[in-house]
Amino acid sequence: MKFKSIEIEWLHHDCFRITCKKIKIYTDPYKVLNRYNDADLILITHDHYDHLDKESIKKLICDKTIIIAPKDCEGLLSDFKNQKVLVSPDEIKIIKEITIKTVPSYNVNKFREKGAVFHPKEKGNVGYIFIIDNVRVYLAGDTDNIPEMKNFRTDIALLPVSGVYVMTPEEAAEVAIIINPEIVVPMHYGSGIGTEKEAQKFKRLLENKIRVEVLSPIDKS
Repeated sequence: MKFKSIEIEWLHHDCFRITCKKIKIYTDPYKVLNRYNDADLILITHDHYDHLDKESIKKLICDKTIIIAPKDCEGLLSDFKNQKVLVSPDEIKIIKEITIKTVPSYNVNKFREKGAVFHPKEKGNVGYIFIIDNVRVYLAGDTDNIPEMKNFRTDIALLPVSGVYVMTPEEAAEVAIIINPEIVVPMHYGSGIGTEKEAQKFKRLLENKIRVEVLSPIDKS
């Protein structure tokens, strides 16, 4: 998918490759099949295995790669000698001339059996709104519809739609209306939780309202 100077490719789940000119950004590495080893930046939203997969990171990093992740990911990333930038919600970093704002990412109504949410706010998980060649991209991470979103402004939004641990298609459609980007790309399906059925339902809910791009995975054996 292309938007202005940005190309967005979906490997699967929440793992995207976002390319602009000579910059390559990967998000939430998980079950990467092929060796790319060309990442300039890797953005990690939280420490769950389907967002921070060490074997996948090994297939993305090279000498120039900078890894950006929440502070409680530090231990899991200790095997990697690459430069790391550890973040909390509501910070702004400028890395390789890309402005990166961290935003909260958490559950309000997705509960474990004992009543605690899967992704509590106090954990410090993040989403990212980053600006690359004057295009604003929002990577939501594992989140519900949260109050902070009413202040988000972005051109492209990458939103989870599988339900269970993250927003349902209906909830994600509500968020898309609130944020009102040029394009929305559904994610967090097809790798163990959720299927393309949720992505297509999300697209139908936003028909004639917001452009939705349901991408096909590029990382195939």
